[in-house]
Amino acid sequence: MKDFIDKIREVHSLKEAIRLLHSYAPQSPKIDEALEFAIRAHEGQKRKSGEPYVVHPILVATITAYITNDETMIIAALLHDVVEDTPYTLEDIESRFGDEVAHLVEGLTKIVEIRSEELIPSNSNEKLITSALSFRKMLIASIKDVRVLIVKLCDRLHNMLTLDALPPEKQKRIAEETLVVYAPIAHRLGIASIKNYLEDLSFYYLFPKEYKKIDDFMRSHKVELQMKLHEFMETIRKKMVQNGFRPDEFTILSRIKHYYSIYLKMQRKGISIEEVLDLLAIRVLVQEKLQCYKVLGILHTNFKPLIMRFKDYIAVPKENGYQTIHTTVFDNASIFEAQIRTFEMHRTAEYGVAAHWKYKMGDVGVNLKWLENLEFQNENIEEFYELVKNDLYSEDITVFSPKGDVYNLPRGAVALDFAYAVHTDIGNRAKFAFINKQKQTLLTELKNGDIVRIELASEPILRCSWIDAVKTSKAKEQMRQLCRQKFKEISAKSAINILQSELGVPRELIEEWLKSHDLERHLHRIATEENFFKETVNRFLRDYRKRKGLLFLLSPKLCKQHEREIENFVFITCQNITAVEFDYCCHPKRGDEIVAFREGNRAIVHHKMCHRAQKMIEEGKPMLFVKWKQSFAPRYHLIALLPDRKGALADFLFYLSKLDINIISIELGKNIEQTNMCEMEFESSHENIDDLRKKIASKVKIIEFIKSDDAYK
Repeated sequence: MKDFIDKIREVHSLKEAIRLLHSYAPQSPKIDEALEFAIRAHEGQKRKSGEPYVVHPILVATITAYITNDETMIIAALLHDVVEDTPYTLEDIESRFGDEVAHLVEGLTKIVEIRSEELIPSNSNEKLITSALSFRKMLIASIKDVRVLIVKLCDRLHNMLTLDALPPEKQKRIAEETLVVYAPIAHRLGIASIKNYLEDLSFYYLFPKEYKKIDDFMRSHKVELQMKLHEFMETIRKKMVQNGFRPDEFTILSRIKHYYSIYLKMQRKGISIEEVLDLLAIRVLVQEKLQCYKVLGILHTNFKPLIMRFKDYIAVPKENGYQTIHTTVFDNASIFEAQIRTFEMHRTAEYGVAAHWKYKMGDVGVNLKWLENLEFQNENIEEFYELVKNDLYSEDITVFSPKGDVYNLPRGAVALDFAYAVHTDIGNRAKFAFINKQKQTLLTELKNGDIVRIELASEPILRCSWIDAVKTSKAKEQMRQLCRQKFKEISAKSAINILQSELGVPRELIEEWLKSHDLERHLHRIATEENFFKETVNRFLRDYRKRKGLLFLLSPKLCKQHEREIENFVFITCQNITAVEFDYCCHPKRGDEIVAFREGNRAIVHHKMCHRAQKMIEEGKPMLFVKWKQSFAPRYHLIALLPDRKGALADFLFYLSKLDINIISIELGKNIEQTNMCEMEFESSHENIDDLRKKIASKVKIIEFIKSDDAYK
């Protein structure tokens, strides 16, 4: 694809764009008509670079034609900006080019392009909201026809190729969104050729220093790497001919790992570029599936394989349709990755769903159920984005049920993720797992090829503190739903206790009043929403003043509810609360769901899921409206390599304490390859994040340093 992309880069005039489109698009009167219509519609419009605007849709159509011969998609690509940027309407397009083209253009128009002049600064906290909104619109617009996404990816690829015409801050903003929204979708659709370019182009603008280091290494070692690859390819070619392959029935391609992939591996493993094992790779393309295994036999009998790096994605394809055998071998002190696939598998690997001409769900080898299964009703868009990003873009592992059913899960998934992948009810009732016939906990991380069986309880089990431990969006969302329902039930029961404690009237009178005012279904809000709680108390008191009768034989307390801040808590009450205590049974941490009981002038705080607290709620103990005091200190997530010496962690923690950093959680030695890797979450009131990063970097090697609440990252 490199030669093709180079041609796209060189086009700057309308004449050149039309010539290039005709060289890749099939001859079609409809495409010619759409081309003329686009030129007429965009007449007089210019891009930031100064070239005619219509060059952009023509080149997007050319990229679309390069990866698929679908006439409708090419026409939609030509017209994708007409409705948004010109006076023409969808009705105009439908009358000229038919329902199908109009449907695709409508989907593309719904994906509101974040125009350069509307882009917010890269360091703005609004970026998560904007990207999550854009992301959700893309998926909603394309759920009925995945072709919308394919054309949009071609559109974004051309935008990235022409990004140098924009100011640096806008380049970075667009590159950020490309990396976290568009590249993951290309990955999930199996379109590796576009995914790799989107990642590398984004990498170039986002991390120019890191990009340059890798580029300098690759350029300085270019001849050496090419010679190694050429020599290895010639050896393989000779071995294959010697073992019965005709020279015209196979092709061997060389591949050097793309830059962003190299960077990720270096960061993930804490290694240098020289230590990246799959830097050099070849692809052997053959006619038939069986020949793939013959090539594998030739490689393994002539070169020493690294067995731990062998993967057979032909027998067990990835969810995005990817099929290839991966193996890594030694040759003359060099290490090469070899990928073996058929020509048809190669086309699917490079162009994914776009390699097929049938796009309806289930008609292609690419699994598109993830589009159908996403929960678009979720009003919290940040949570929606955080939920699906792991599923969209992660390295996959393959595990099996005892019956041999195949499940693809993201790397790092645990047994509970598997349980939810099988069925929601299995996940909700899972007790423990048998992994390769060995009894394990549900938080045991799964490895490629594991056989997993789940032992079930008779009733659903709540695991609200485990939500961050699972990897897949389905597991997280189902666990959240179960916990939300339980929290809602506890809050509803707490509400009556709080009202009774505040008003000083019998429970039965409160229940009757709530029923008469149709507030029973809103009970949980009384214990969780400050304004709703105050309004409910005030309504009760207004009714008392109006209706002094049988319903109010006992006078309620007429004191006014005030905010009372004590330590890390805020109480809304008319009681005189002077102290806060914790009981021995639970240890809620900041942000956890909590309840508070009143004992004289003391508030006793419990975790909402505490069994002792739930028993006290059932007994009707006096309670208080409580919430956490707002914390203005932002949280950060840090992954760092400590110095390899005794006492390094203690020294580092002492240094952080001098910076007035409050550590929330810490984990050391999680990575078996880097036992001195430390992962922590902390709070800091430092206003300048770059300054904080520099201070920490003076003591340790930082691998990752981001705001914990920044799901955009």
